[in-house]
Amino acid sequence: MPVRVSIFLFCFVWITMAQLLAQEEKEKTTALKDLLSRIDLDELMKKDEPPLNFPETLDEFEYAFNEHGQLRHIRTGDPFVFNYKEDLHRWNQKRYEALGEIITKYVYERLEKDCNLKKEILPVDATEDEPKSFIYMSEDALTNPEKIMVLIQGSGVVRAGQWARRLIINEDLNSGTQIPFINRAKEEGYGVIVLNPNENSLEVEKVPDPAKKPSPDASDEPAEKRERKEERENKKKKDFYEKYRNPQKEREMEHIPIRENSTPEEHTLYVWDHFISKSLAKNVFIVAHSYGGLSFVNLMIQREAEVKNHVRAVAMTDSVHNVWHQEANKSIRDWLREHCCNWVSSPEPLDTLVDPMLNDCPRVSAGTEKHELTSWKSFHSIFKFFSDALKDHEDESSSSPVTTRSSHRIKNEDL
Repeated sequence: MPVRVSIFLFCFVWITMAQLLAQEEKEKTTALKDLLSRIDLDELMKKDEPPLNFPETLDEFEYAFNEHGQLRHIRTGDPFVFNYKEDLHRWNQKRYEALGEIITKYVYERLEKDCNLKKEILPVDATEDEPKSFIYMSEDALTNPEKIMVLIQGSGVVRAGQWARRLIINEDLNSGTQIPFINRAKEEGYGVIVLNPNENSLEVEKVPDPAKKPSPDASDEPAEKRERKEERENKKKKDFYEKYRNPQKEREMEHIPIRENSTPEEHTLYVWDHFISKSLAKNVFIVAHSYGGLSFVNLMIQREAEVKNHVRAVAMTDSVHNVWHQEANKSIRDWLREHCCNWVSSPEPLDTLVDPMLNDCPRVSAGTEKHELTSWKSFHSIFKFFSDALKDHEDESSSSPVTTRSSHRIKNEDL
């Protein structure tokens, strides 16, 4: 009997302890679940966005251009790395843009020191306090009696002397800047004018006006359209703030337009009126990349007679002009067919004739499918095109009017 009682007591105690342990484990599990439920896992996954403070010189960035004109890290020799901080795209983009501003200043220095170009302030009658732009010119740009070359870049962040910032940073100075064009032009006796069509405004920090309250009726937009716009902006802000734990706030900026140079088209027209048309050169040659081609066509619409009288040839590179949308008249379209050639991005070999999209000017392959490379890849072809155009003009000038008209007809048929 005592043995049975002992066994019973032992089993009872064991079962009780097991129940207590199970209850305690259950309570721990419940407490752990409760703790986890209070933790925002998405918040834990967020990254601290570093301050948007970046170096102000190439040396501080620890980059330099080597003897081949390639941007390389001064210690490792590696090319520029965009994803400097993983999963922080905005920060990496801001770092890239900061480097781009330094590159712009670097190119300006090369234009002045290596190419011996001088800066001309725009507008020419600018007051001390108003926003200003500028262009670059060779010493003989206005006095060269024979020929000048005008360089017009595309749209975007690029400034005077650049074709493409991406090429300068990731490839080399030759492909991304206009320096090779400038140097060869000077070697061949051209005066040079480098336009700056994207320097259209002065950027200043916006000063909030506490006394000014936004009025719901201030906008001319329909209420529904305004609401959709606000909804998109709010979603964009929400997505951004959900990505970073402490997103850095950017300064609010505003742009003050530069008088008579507030768009690429205005700038091109202004430089024509105040500089190019005043040059003593009998022959003007123009290289226009991408949106620069559109700006040239706009110039021709505005100053048709002057352009026809001064310009001998225009080399476009992947131009985005459209003679129909820009409403160029028939005489302009005829002139473009006669004096213009557009080197376009194409898989075909360099200088291969490409089917024209519009019946304005001949299109030939630039020997590359990359839009930003079209100017550099067609470099030698462009100078030959200008040389041939000048020779044709000189031959025509010394021949009879009848022969001149005949040669033009043959040229059109060949194209």
